[in-house]
Amino acid sequence: MSIAQNLSEIKSNLSEGVELVAVSKTKPSSAIKEAYATGQRIFGENRPQEMQGKAEELPKDIQWHMIGHLQSKKTKYIAPFVSLIHSVDKLSLLEEINKRAAQNDRIIDVLLQVFIAKEESKFGMDEDEVIELLNSEAFKTLPNIRVVGLMGMATNTDNEEVVRQEFKRLKSFFDSIKNSSVSTPLNFTDFTVLSMGMSGDFKIAMEEGSNMVRIGSSIFGSRN
Repeated sequence: MSIAQNLSEIKSNLSEGVELVAVSKTKPSSAIKEAYATGQRIFGENRPQEMQGKAEELPKDIQWHMIGHLQSKKTKYIAPFVSLIHSVDKLSLLEEINKRAAQNDRIIDVLLQVFIAKEESKFGMDEDEVIELLNSEAFKTLPNIRVVGLMGMATNTDNEEVVRQEFKRLKSFFDSIKNSSVSTPLNFTDFTVLSMGMSGDFKIAMEEGSNMVRIGSSIFGSRN
């Protein structure tokens, strides 16, 4: 099927209120243009310089999401325009994003990446580290970032129950922060995004409370 047909089918399967991030990493601008022509406006990339190049040549109303592991030194490439960074996994990265956002007179929205999988190759903080970060004195000195939610990646397995339990745990943690049952200085009206679910598991993720899914191969085909 074409990119347009793939998008149509996926969107017909999205729960109400769930935002779709079309993961366009490694894909050419021509493929993004096909998706854009259907009305898709949110695209996810994992390489800052690749995202920067695409942003320069593609329509300016695209919302670019950084979904891959981000090195602090490469934040400068995306700070002028990125809409949301999904993959913040340490305070030092938050501090760098804040610095670059200030240089561009912006407030940049971010998600804190929580480690929920059984694979050591995945990035993210555990729950205690997230709470420690949010309550740190350093966090209170970052006026140019806004933590708007959490992101997690489930274990890559065919065992759906393992995946479901990982998503369920992240949703519970998200709710505990949002409902102030854990003490943090966040503005809870901003804390609205739970990004979990990809091509192989987004339906389970939605059932467990995800309101943002990151789908690439089911839209654009296998990775280049």
